[in-house]
Amino acid sequence: MPEITGYSHGEPCWADLQTPDVAAAKDFYGRLFNWTYRDLPTPDGQVYAQAFTDGHLVSVIAPQDPAQRMAGAPGQWNVYLAATDAGALVEETSYAQGTVEFGPERVADTGTIAFIAPPGGGTTGLWQAGTHRGSRLFNEPGALAWAELATPDPQAAVGFFQQLFGHEVTEYPQDDGGSYSALIIGGREVAGVVPAEAGEAAGWQVYFGVADLRAAVEAAVTGGGEVLVEPDGESPATVRDPQGGILSLIQLPA
Repeated sequence: MPEITGYSHGEPCWADLQTPDVAAAKDFYGRLFNWTYRDLPTPDGQVYAQAFTDGHLVSVIAPQDPAQRMAGAPGQWNVYLAATDAGALVEETSYAQGTVEFGPERVADTGTIAFIAPPGGGTTGLWQAGTHRGSRLFNEPGALAWAELATPDPQAAVGFFQQLFGHEVTEYPQDDGGSYSALIIGGREVAGVVPAEAGEAAGWQVYFGVADLRAAVEAAVTGGGEVLVEPDGESPATVRDPQGGILSLIQLPA
């Protein structure tokens, strides 16, 4: 289980969960991934939990911000792309027809955070690493393994990411006449962009690796979750946690 020491510019490097009930989410994902936790205080007196797989930091379960709580928003997974200069990307965002939603803001010595969105929507985190470089595992059981953006305007989103990060792109035609766009860094596919379903809001879908897909789905159900997409052969399953956070599960090779 090799530990990741850094990520390339434009590569998904981190995913975290904002939830209305941190304690309940810890229980659910502990059952699902066998995560262990370290609780840390927030400035407003709440607690967020660092999540570990075999001692490696892989995610955070955090409380919602006041606006999310007031709106009664469900849990939400956030995806972050590694950035060599988050401030420069924020400045470039409007020129690429995107929207700046937050930041950049330095988070002590851990790094710099910002949130932007491409044309068509889809909140996208930026993380400029300081002492925190991102998930210490990738494509391992209990760790982030893939991320893809569903958007009503995939061509515009792909162009946006190309302008900001320099992604190369491979298009995979689909049976429905659409196309799956794979974003490429250094010859490696690192993320996907897909057309959103009719009426579906733009947003990122996170995929976490599991060693046994059917056992993981059973653990999700036992923990009070809901299966949205059943496992089918090697195809991923999608589940919703009891607080509304949605993620997909990928069967990893033995």
